[in-house]
Amino acid sequence: MSAEATDHAALGRRRGLPRIDLRNLRRFSRAALLGPASRGRLPDAIEHVAKVHRAHHPGADLDVLRKAYVLAESSHRGQMRKSGEPYITHPLAVTLILAELGAETTTLTASLLHDTVEDTEVTLDQVGEQFGEEVRYLVDGVTKLEKVDYGAAAEPETFRKMLVATGNDVRVMSIKLADRLHNMRTLGVMRPEKQARIAKVTRDVLIPLAERLGVQALKTELEDLVFAILHPAEYARTRELLLDHARRPDPLARAAEDVRAVLHEAGIAAEVLVRPRHFVSVYRVGVKRGELTGSDLGRLLVLVSEDADCYAVLGELHTCFTPVISEFKDFIAVPKFNLYQSLHTAVAGRDGEVAEVLIRTHQMHRVAEAGVIALGNPYATTTAPHAPLEAAADAPDGERADPTRPGWLSRLLAWQSAAPDPDTFWSSLRAELAQDREITVFRADGGTLGLPAGASCVDAAYAQYGEGAHDCIGARVNGRIATLSTVLRDGDMLQLLMARDSRDASSSGPSPEWLDHARTPAARIAISRWLAAHPERQQPPSAATAPAAEPDPAQAGGTGSGAPGLGGATGAAAVRQAAAPAIAADLPGAAVRLAGCCTPVPPDAVIGFAVRGGAVITVHRERCPAVSRMTAAGRATVGVRWLDGEEGDAGDYRVTLVAEAFSRPHLLADLTEAIAAEGVAVVSAAVEPPHEQRVRHTYTLQLPDPGRLPALMRAMRDVPGVYDVTRAGREMAAARS
Repeated sequence: MSAEATDHAALGRRRGLPRIDLRNLRRFSRAALLGPASRGRLPDAIEHVAKVHRAHHPGADLDVLRKAYVLAESSHRGQMRKSGEPYITHPLAVTLILAELGAETTTLTASLLHDTVEDTEVTLDQVGEQFGEEVRYLVDGVTKLEKVDYGAAAEPETFRKMLVATGNDVRVMSIKLADRLHNMRTLGVMRPEKQARIAKVTRDVLIPLAERLGVQALKTELEDLVFAILHPAEYARTRELLLDHARRPDPLARAAEDVRAVLHEAGIAAEVLVRPRHFVSVYRVGVKRGELTGSDLGRLLVLVSEDADCYAVLGELHTCFTPVISEFKDFIAVPKFNLYQSLHTAVAGRDGEVAEVLIRTHQMHRVAEAGVIALGNPYATTTAPHAPLEAAADAPDGERADPTRPGWLSRLLAWQSAAPDPDTFWSSLRAELAQDREITVFRADGGTLGLPAGASCVDAAYAQYGEGAHDCIGARVNGRIATLSTVLRDGDMLQLLMARDSRDASSSGPSPEWLDHARTPAARIAISRWLAAHPERQQPPSAATAPAAEPDPAQAGGTGSGAPGLGGATGAAAVRQAAAPAIAADLPGAAVRLAGCCTPVPPDAVIGFAVRGGAVITVHRERCPAVSRMTAAGRATVGVRWLDGEEGDAGDYRVTLVAEAFSRPHLLADLTEAIAAEGVAVVSAAVEPPHEQRVRHTYTLQLPDPGRLPALMRAMRDVPGVYDVTRAGREMAAARS
């Protein structure tokens, strides 16, 4: 095994996670080559899976697993993986991962069969006849996500299907995540460029989905595997750091002994473990804190039987040690959106070293590691557990009634089918997955709304009323009149003011500015639909007011002066980088400006829109999100193109770049130094407050030559801690230069 695989295996053993090493693969391979056992006898290849499964489910029916393995083995016989192993080793490895996490028998059965319909002669009807409609449904859901071309065009539709399948049965996503984990473990046989492409999709979509489904055991190992592929230098340094500390005495082991003694003396039955951090976690802590000690490389985990014992442990720790109050968090009273529950604290021991402590019950720990997988079959109590079209009456058409579905998933399901195009869906999906917390807003009628952090009153209106929110004219937040653009906070009291409740409802309806205030896809799509059906609302009230989707370039840092522009044939507008006079054959006398939201530069593909009654043409990059919104709303376009560049002075190409990084000291200085080294001037910079040890920097830059942009973005990505640099206003999936 490689050094990286050995490291992951060691971490997996310490965390209690499944790990298929080469010895297991060879054992699986030998058993697969020998074929299935005689009728009624458990095949050797699945014996270990069955043993692990029985540890979680003592009364499980192993005969159905035997039948599923026999069908899978015979169907895949003769097929080989790129690694040279018999193909059956893959579904076996995926099933073992799920068995270790405590998945129920139906999930394991579907996991063994998950590739048969796609890759063999087995049909879905055969699966249904032999194993029942529930297994058939799960296999069908996973099959729709298999054999994916991870090109940029295929990703949006692929993950749209994944989202629907996940919403109808979260076990489909559980199998997909385990499938991806095993494929990532064996990714070394592929070309480096394909490894990187698959790793990026895993990072951008599958890891956030694993986080939201609470499957931390899969999420953390996927993070480490992606880290090794996309950031090999940082991975190597982290690995050396861990190996160096492994040779020294572990201060957390001594802290664990002290905690055990305190709890024993207090008469509290508890299991105290040292829980090592995974590679990415160590790297993030290192970026945040700088110099690392042995105590920073892990945390103490205290497991007890009852919820009340958790608080008893907390009281003893805060009494007998010095607590770090700022580190205390109660996720038992207020669970995270992904079902996670635990008490977090930190205490200083006798030598002054601070140890972070997690306190939870054994059941909380199972859910923390396995998330929805630990819930077993969440549909077992419904009247129609097997067929999604026979769902309970209160479930949407085509979906199961799922009491475990988290709010973020319900929101995605509500708008995914209405997304106007794949690119809008893809960018909205990534934006939604980037939200790592929810807020609860209390309604004036006594109900509550679950919204993503950063949501506004506009989002709340559409969450509460659907398309009825078109009649919203204002709001009261905590008893005070507030604008619809007001960003809501957790615990706010909200009263929405509707036009139907006022004396004059004639002027109700969304304005284009609402799109600037909407953060949720459901709100944005509903607003865009209404605006498209009411084109008269697209026109600004006066020539002095432009639509909010098209910010003034002079204010947004989107224009320079005297630079090469756009030139036109018949029917096209000629555009300059400055707000100087420009030529528009079909709009004589119109001024031409570059949109500040996407700051186009040559040779970007561009498109123009007439604003202010035709007095101005605003030019956007074709892939700017504002373009799809305005096109969907029925806005007419104006053809524009770049001139050859002979007219104008160099040095005034402006572009806005967004750098995403792990928060650390001197990051701003290092980034600006890298920018200056490329001969580029900083016009403006904005730094968002750090969140979850991550930070976003937005720079408006002035380039002497647009051809330097790719090199500039590479230089910024090379700054330690930076993990992405993108053009503002462009979908992140397509933003790599």
